[in-house]
Amino acid sequence: MTSCIFCNIVEGSIPSEKIYEDEHVVAFMDIMPVTKGHVLIIPKTHRENLYEMTSEEAAQVFSVAPKIANALKEEFAPAGLNVLQNNGAPAGQAVFHFHMHLIPRYDRSDGFQPQWDPQTDTFTVERIKEIAVGIRKKLL
Repeated sequence: MTSCIFCNIVEGSIPSEKIYEDEHVVAFMDIMPVTKGHVLIIPKTHRENLYEMTSEEAAQVFSVAPKIANALKEEFAPAGLNVLQNNGAPAGQAVFHFHMHLIPRYDRSDGFQPQWDPQTDTFTVERIKEIAVGIRKKLL
């Protein structure tokens, strides 16, 4: 048994309410849900975060998301859905095994309140262009 709770769920040594499983991916109910139907999707292979995943592993995980999202839509008829994925403690990651949250939304007071504080004074159009140049260089 490993010290990773999600690896233990994959191995079956910790119980979970799995809703989907294939050769590469497991999806299960979050035990600390913020809304009804809150689901986690994880790769079976331990990867701490998105930075460690191969393109193929990411494709396997992300290909399951629409299936589960549509099942949530049919079951609960939510008004919307948040897809959330955090990388590293400063970004809010608490379990260090890649996982994607699917959070059905029912209204603005349903328990999940993401905050967005645009930094328009710091990130002018010119600064955004400079940042984009640096990122594009890394993609070449």
